[in-house]
Amino acid sequence: MQMIQKQHNIILLFFVTLLFTGRTTVSEAQVTFKATAPATVIQGEQFRLSFVLNKEGRDLRLPDMPDFDLLFGPSTSTSFSQRTINGKTTSESSVSYTYILVAKKTGSFTIPAASITVDGSHYQSNSLKIKVLPPDKTSSQGTAPGGRQQEGRTPAGKVSARDAFIRAIVSKNSPYEQEGFTVTFRLYTTLNIVNFGKIQFPEFEGFMVEDVPLPVNQQLQMERYNDRNYYTADLRKTLLFPQRSGKITIPSGNIEMVFSVPSGKSVSTFFGSQEVTVDVKKNLTTNPLAINVKPLPANKPASFANAVGAFTLKPSISSEKIKANEALTLTLEISGTGNMKLIRNPEIVFPDNFEVYDPTVDNALNATTNGLTGIRKISYMAIPRYEGSYSIPSVEFSYFDPNTNSYKTLTTPEYKLQIAKGDPGSTAGTFVDRQDVAVEQDIRFLKTGNPIYLSRTDFFVGSFTYWLWYLIPLMLLILFFVINRKQARENANVALMRTKKANKMAIKRLKTAGKYLSEHDKEKFYDEVLRALWGYFSDKLSIPVARLTKNNIESELFKQGVSEELADRFMHILDTCEFARYAPAESDAGMDRIYQDTLEAIGEMESKLKNKSTITLKAKG
Repeated sequence: MQMIQKQHNIILLFFVTLLFTGRTTVSEAQVTFKATAPATVIQGEQFRLSFVLNKEGRDLRLPDMPDFDLLFGPSTSTSFSQRTINGKTTSESSVSYTYILVAKKTGSFTIPAASITVDGSHYQSNSLKIKVLPPDKTSSQGTAPGGRQQEGRTPAGKVSARDAFIRAIVSKNSPYEQEGFTVTFRLYTTLNIVNFGKIQFPEFEGFMVEDVPLPVNQQLQMERYNDRNYYTADLRKTLLFPQRSGKITIPSGNIEMVFSVPSGKSVSTFFGSQEVTVDVKKNLTTNPLAINVKPLPANKPASFANAVGAFTLKPSISSEKIKANEALTLTLEISGTGNMKLIRNPEIVFPDNFEVYDPTVDNALNATTNGLTGIRKISYMAIPRYEGSYSIPSVEFSYFDPNTNSYKTLTTPEYKLQIAKGDPGSTAGTFVDRQDVAVEQDIRFLKTGNPIYLSRTDFFVGSFTYWLWYLIPLMLLILFFVINRKQARENANVALMRTKKANKMAIKRLKTAGKYLSEHDKEKFYDEVLRALWGYFSDKLSIPVARLTKNNIESELFKQGVSEELADRFMHILDTCEFARYAPAESDAGMDRIYQDTLEAIGEMESKLKNKSTITLKAKG
């Protein structure tokens, strides 16, 4: 009975400390008959088996329980409550039947359903699974021979390392890069908890972090660890995604707790002698963890989207038959479990006559012990400007599956589009019909005043000025023709135009990032900096974004003659932004430093490439 009372005290104190909120159940018209008991008990110690019925019943019949001894029962109690809300009164009543049991042996056992009769009908309760743990050696043997205190006993007024501690438990010790795994911080105690103090969990540098929600009404569970039984509760469960391979260390954290422990003194009361307890503060430190992160296999497909986990791909298109200047949307739904937030958007190759907009991403994700589970919806919008028949090639999406240690590729179908002629008014403001207008005046205005006389030998025809009126327009026409041809060739070369505009587009996106910096919006700031860098490299190196990786960026920069120091600066900025998006919040100074470093790196890159171009031209001359 002391163990049962102790268990109830621990549960009550733990819930009051963590400010857990209770839930009130409302009675329903149908009959409910529910069985409850601890999920884990200790062999030889008493525990309660209760059956709760929301109506009056009779003829309660217990199931056969050969693995348990029935010591007492049933003890019957009745409760009744009535509430009035907005003028409506509701009432509920329940009858509880309680039995005291003792487990005969250790193991996992099932208590079958009980039955009861209510208003002539028979109802059955739910069955229960109970795990029975062996008793502690100290609780059964007491003092060792010779009066020596047995190992495991704690001096009065002290909290030993065996009485209470916190473990950091990982689900995987050797995950792959970008593969999710969990770290659980679990409290183990044999003492009553009085209060919590300062809580400082460790930092997770080198990981993307997602907290797994814990149930609000979780109960303390019994668990056997190192041949001793403890009450346990999960304080925090965190989902981690390693961002690099190699050994990554998770440092220790610490939590201050106050426990109620025996003082070694007793006092006499009306009910007999009772032991006095004192409150003792204890600083609990979690164990450090060393995670060995395995690199992904080298044979990555070209369409690898940085995805690690198990995924499915569902494509859809708004319509394959539309008019010119009307928008169409192609949607990719990536569902599954893995590093969903870090997946790169697959690249859709639209026809040249389509005006393409940046894709929008909508995440509906839940953090679970296996990873981020849910749907990542990517919408690509484009507007065809001319009628005709077009096609959108199939898209490949490749990911790494840790369960099979292999890369897998998913593909979408090819879409055939029929674009009809658009409405005439839909292109207003975009295309303008131009017409040369000639005006002739049949009657000219008569000039008044003194006439101007010219010498008979002074003729304009054949003079130098006369010929200049022919030569200057001819030279301007030739110059316009040459410039126009050059501009047409450059416009036809899409890669060249993107290369020339790379710096301009990057600066434009960095201005947007600066706006998010002033608004202290960390996630949008780092997202915009990453978009600026990836878009800059894509335009500058003429490589689609979907095929960009850090490795091919470095190799292409070296081919362009960029120094290793500058390339390392770019790689450092990319790594910092990817880590910082999901890391704990940092100061604005760190964000401002990343912003300035990015501007300076792009400026230095443009300067070096221009200098290289000038030297090449001089060498050719």
